[in-house]
Amino acid sequence: MDGVLPLAIIAVLTLLAVGGVGFAFVGGGSEKSRKRVTAISRAGATGAAIKGTADNNQQRRKNVQAMLKGLESKQAEQKKRPTIRRRIEMAGLRISVRRFWIFSGLVAIVIALTLFVYGQSVIFIVLAAFAGGLGLPRWVLTFLKNRRENAFTREFAPAIETIVRSVKSGLPVNEALKVVGDEIPDPVGSEFHTLVESLKVGVTMEQGLKRMYERMPTAEVNFFGIVMTIQQKSGGNLSEALSNLAGVLRDRKRLQGKIKAMSSEAKASAMIIGSLPPAVLLLVYVSSPEYIKVLFTSSLGNLMLLGCCVWMTIGILVMKQMVSFKY
Repeated sequence: MDGVLPLAIIAVLTLLAVGGVGFAFVGGGSEKSRKRVTAISRAGATGAAIKGTADNNQQRRKNVQAMLKGLESKQAEQKKRPTIRRRIEMAGLRISVRRFWIFSGLVAIVIALTLFVYGQSVIFIVLAAFAGGLGLPRWVLTFLKNRRENAFTREFAPAIETIVRSVKSGLPVNEALKVVGDEIPDPVGSEFHTLVESLKVGVTMEQGLKRMYERMPTAEVNFFGIVMTIQQKSGGNLSEALSNLAGVLRDRKRLQGKIKAMSSEAKASAMIIGSLPPAVLLLVYVSSPEYIKVLFTSSLGNLMLLGCCVWMTIGILVMKQMVSFKY
């Protein structure tokens, strides 16, 4: 009896173990087991997909950062003093460098002959001819360049919005750029027309935008080039990016208007202060020519007049820096 009880207990436990194993592999818990296995496999697949997406985003971020560094280095190179040929292109002129130097020489000759007729000293004639021959044509180029850039900036935001509407309507990017070249007035239209023609002959978008920035070195063109280059290399919604860019450009335009309104009084004061000495000199020359003629006929007077011109130029440049604001 004592030996039968332990054997019975062992037999019962053995049956329960065998039944539990059979129930685990065959019984009603098999459906739950399959669900658990499916959930674990899905979790693993989801984790792998998330990891792959994170790796792709990180790689894309690295590509964008490398591209931005390259753009910054190119912009640093372009900030160097431009050549005469580049200045002529920025001004929108269709003349060669040779013609520019011929024009500069003619200006110097005209100034020298005019001063010689009025009996000025040789030193004064040489200095005035040198300054006029080199400075006046360059000042004209700078004036034309600034006027062209201002006209371009006024029409650039509508050009970006035209590209957005064209892309949303289903047109490819090149056709959208062509629409801007045909519908927007110059200088925006001519610049985009040049960009489209360069793309037709095999120039890449990045190279075409770089040349466009060289001809029109404004912050707006720089922003546009960065957006287009990033979209070309990294993908994304081009219409949304350009819509945001158009909003930024319009905000910059409003800020520019506010700055002009707030600094108009200081600019007017600087213009009055800068114009007073030449105006007084002219009035004295008209009313008492013999009194002021000493400055033009004697060597000491010429040196004094030259010193006055130098100091007036320095003062005007200082006042210009004081009333000019970066935005």
